[in-house]
Amino acid sequence: MTKLLLAGATGLIGSAVLKQLLDDPRVAQVVAPTRRALAPHAKLVNPITTIETLPADADWWAVDGAICALGTTRAQTPSPEAYRVIDHDYPLRIATLVRERGATTFALVSSAGANPKSYFRYTRIKGELEEAITRLGFPSLTIARPGFLGGRPRDERATEHAMASVLQLLGPVLPASARINPAATVASLLIEATLSAVAGKRIITSAAIARAADRPH
Repeated sequence: MTKLLLAGATGLIGSAVLKQLLDDPRVAQVVAPTRRALAPHAKLVNPITTIETLPADADWWAVDGAICALGTTRAQTPSPEAYRVIDHDYPLRIATLVRERGATTFALVSSAGANPKSYFRYTRIKGELEEAITRLGFPSLTIARPGFLGGRPRDERATEHAMASVLQLLGPVLPASARINPAATVASLLIEATLSAVAGKRIITSAAIARAADRPH
């Protein structure tokens, strides 16, 4: 069975990944470093640390693979410098540490439109991160580029919830690339990619996520 590290376990996608990993019999152990303690589970190793003070010499970096769902928003982090640190520097550091300790598979939550030459800061930083992690040489690398995410609590980000309601209604007539990408679907695609460890680099587009969400389970 497999030992995986999950970064960003308390976020929208990360929490969905954590739930599915803990329920998956193929996974022997999940290492999820967080700032605050998670609910205990027999398969969970939960180092309490901050992203700024990750211990590079910790034994728990030695995993088979990792899933990174770290990220912030411009509203949460208005400083351009702080935004880059959270969305680029921290994920790259985590990827570097697990790769140095032998991880062969890595899955990253990026964004639709990610491009290192983008005019927009958000998609440019995501594109630069994708390139930097690609250079680490993981034998199996998966990058998910979701669009509009579904699955947020009703009272969180009211504007986004309203938009989600509209997109849900229009879903049948919208192209796949414009449909809602449920967080749980993004999570399951990342997990399957990590556990199957197909050689090479693959991109999961927002359209592919939407189509996967439409398939019967």
